[in-house]
Amino acid sequence: MHYSIENNLLLGARQRHSPNQSDRTSAEAIDLLIIHNISLPPGEFGTACVDALFSNTLDTSQHPYFETIAGLQVSSHLFVQRDGTVSQYVPFDKKAWHAGESQFAGRTNCNDFSIGIELEGTDFEPFTDAQYEALVAVTLLLMQRYPGLISDRIVGHSEVAPGRKTDPGPCFDWHRYKSSLHGAMLPEPKKD
Repeated sequence: MHYSIENNLLLGARQRHSPNQSDRTSAEAIDLLIIHNISLPPGEFGTACVDALFSNTLDTSQHPYFETIAGLQVSSHLFVQRDGTVSQYVPFDKKAWHAGESQFAGRTNCNDFSIGIELEGTDFEPFTDAQYEALVAVTLLLMQRYPGLISDRIVGHSEVAPGRKTDPGPCFDWHRYKSSLHGAMLPEPKKD
């Protein structure tokens, strides 16, 4: 899939609307990317429940777990399904409600200066090749669009909310992801 960014939207992604967004209250530049994982019900993939959660239409009677998250208002900028399909819920210039109480490099309220990407998954299962491919493609575009977004400013939710969050979890292959980013950013060798 070919992606591009125009008017704060990821063209090539499915566009979904989440009401769980707000204006960025800070003049700080976007310079942090936070990787998450989510599956609803937990451990089940391919349901429409993440769409419903992010749009505040989740039927809590469908599963006992949903009663524990009733009334939760959360979102993410992007969601990458197991097959690599990318959905966008919040434009990049708006604040998605993904990090919650968080801190990075001495700054709090990471939603103010970050972009959140949810991967369909759990802490306990490997992510798919299609997800890594989509994530790398989207990350490279975001790094071009936001110059402050460099490799060491791409972190897991667990790093900005330690003790509270564990995602994207130990099965997320950071080496594979960051190596793919680095390999794609290497300049082409000069020809004599």
